Amino acid sequence: MVILLFFVILPNKKNKMKELYKKNGGLTLEKANGIKLFKQRELKQILKKSNLIGKGYFGEVYRGLLDKKLVVIKKPINGSVLQSEQFANEVIIQTRVIHKNIVRLIGCCLDVDAPMLVYEFISQGSLHDILHNKNNNVVLNLDTRLNIAAQSADGLAYMHSKAHTRILHGGVKPANILLDDNFVPKISDLGISRLIARDKEHTGSVIRDMIYMDPVYLQQGVLTENSDVYSFGAVILELISRRVIHSDDNSTVKQFLEAHKKQKKVTELLDEEIAITEDLVLLDRLAGMAVKCLSLDVDQRPTMMEIAEQLLLMSRSRNV
Repeated sequence: MVILLFFVILPNKKNKMKELYKKNGGLTLEKANGIKLFKQRELKQILKKSNLIGKGYFGEVYRGLLDKKLVVIKKPINGSVLQSEQFANEVIIQTRVIHKNIVRLIGCCLDVDAPMLVYEFISQGSLHDILHNKNNNVVLNLDTRLNIAAQSADGLAYMHSKAHTRILHGGVKPANILLDDNFVPKISDLGISRLIARDKEHTGSVIRDMIYMDPVYLQQGVLTENSDVYSFGAVILELISRRVIHSDDNSTVKQFLEAHKKQKKVTELLDEEIAITEDLVLLDRLAGMAVKCLSLDVDQRPTMMEIAEQLLLMSRSRNV
C-alpha cells in the first residue's frame, strides 16, 4: 500500500512542478541567453533558517554556496510575483544588464509556487548598514564616499540611458546600494518593484520606503528617470551627513533644503568625520547637487548622466 502511494504521489509531484515551471514563464526563459534555470532541489540546501540573512516586502533573502560560488537567493512571498510572460520578460531585461556597479542576476528557479531569483553575493552588505551600524568600526573617508556616489550614479545612468532596455529603478536608497570588499558600490533590486504583483497586501510594505520616493511620483503615480534622481539626492545627503533620512518634520532632507533656501552653510549638518576645513567647499557642492536632485520642479533636476559626470570630475580632482 505504501509503495503504491509512493508511485501515485511522485508522478503528481512531477506534473505539478512542470505546471509551475510553465506558469512562471519557463518556456520563454528557456530561449533566452545568459539565464541559468535552477531546479528547486539545487537550491534546497541554501534555503535553511541558518542561511537567512534578511526579510523585506519582496520576501526572504538567503545566502549560500551554489556551484562553489557565494550567491544570494530571494524567495518571494507566495503570490507576490507577477506570473508567466510579465515575469519572464522582466527577468530577461535584468540579465541583459551588465555593469560593474549593478548586482548581477545569475538566474532563477521556476518549479515553485513563487519563482526565486539568484544573484551574485556582495560581501560588505548595504551602504545603509555601513553608514548606521556603529558596531562595525568602518571608517568612510570623503574619497570613499565620493567614489561610492560617483559609481552608483554611473550605474543608474547606465540603466537610464545605455542599457539594452531603459530601466527605472524605483527604489533607490542606501539599503539597495551594496558594497564589495573594496567599497565598490553595486546597485541591487533593480526592477523588483515591477516584479511585484500590485495588491493591497504588498502595497503597505512598500509605503515604508516612501521617505526616499519622489513626491511627484507619489502624487501622479508615474515613475520616470526623475523619480530615481530625487531618490539619489536623498542618498547623497545621507552619505555626507551619516544621518538616517526620516519622514518627520525635522528630517535630514528638510534641514538641508532649508539651509540652502536661507543660503546658510551646511557644516553643522555634515558628518564630523569628513567635515574638515579643506573639504568644506566640496561638501557644499555635493549638498548643492543633492538639493537640485530634490527639486519639486522635475525640469530643474539634473539627469543621472549629468550627476555621474559631475561626481566623476569631483573624484578625479581629488586625485590630481
